[in-house]
Amino acid sequence: MSDILYKKSNLKRLKELSKLAPETFQAFNQFDQAALAEGVLSKKLKELIAVAVAHVTGCPYCIESHVGNAKKLEASKEEISESIMLATALKAGSSMAHGINALNAFDNIEDDELYKSSYRARLKEFKDLSPEAFSKFGEFDKAAMKSGLLSSKEKELIAVAVAHVTGCPYCIETHTKNAKKLGVTLEELAESIFVATALKAGSAFAHSVNALNAFTE
Repeated sequence: MSDILYKKSNLKRLKELSKLAPETFQAFNQFDQAALAEGVLSKKLKELIAVAVAHVTGCPYCIESHVGNAKKLEASKEEISESIMLATALKAGSSMAHGINALNAFDNIEDDELYKSSYRARLKEFKDLSPEAFSKFGEFDKAAMKSGLLSSKEKELIAVAVAHVTGCPYCIETHTKNAKKLGVTLEELAESIFVATALKAGSAFAHSVNALNAFTE
């Protein structure tokens, strides 16, 4: 039994799924290819979105694959880093936003609705409860979202995609509205969401090689 759980060579086992579950294997591959294909969003931007999402799903196979794809499409190391920092801010922001639920739970809020747009007003309470961390997070989030090699519009599209993977309704609402203000179309928004969907599914798909290894050991 090998002590190494992740190896690039593990991915060779993916083709076994084409025999174990052929129809589903083919259907997933067709969806994945369609989601990452050139559309109203460029393939390069889609690969940068994929890189960001892969860092949230925590799939090393996906990171390896999509960083390579982005590089082939002439994405620079700096652009890739910006997408990663943005993913980091969104993942942290999701935890921050879900802190509202913690405040409601602590204060025994009896409302049956766990999420309301109006609840976001409670975020400011963290400024008093943990002022230094709150301030530093705000600075980091602002820096990650600031226009750089990637435009504000591109960053908001990445943010929307990542927010669908973190499952944060506040983040989805905020960044969708921000994207709309920057001129993002509903078609562009949909394509970014489908990239996120493909990457989230792709993480499970890629990790199947670990299941195959475990089963056959």
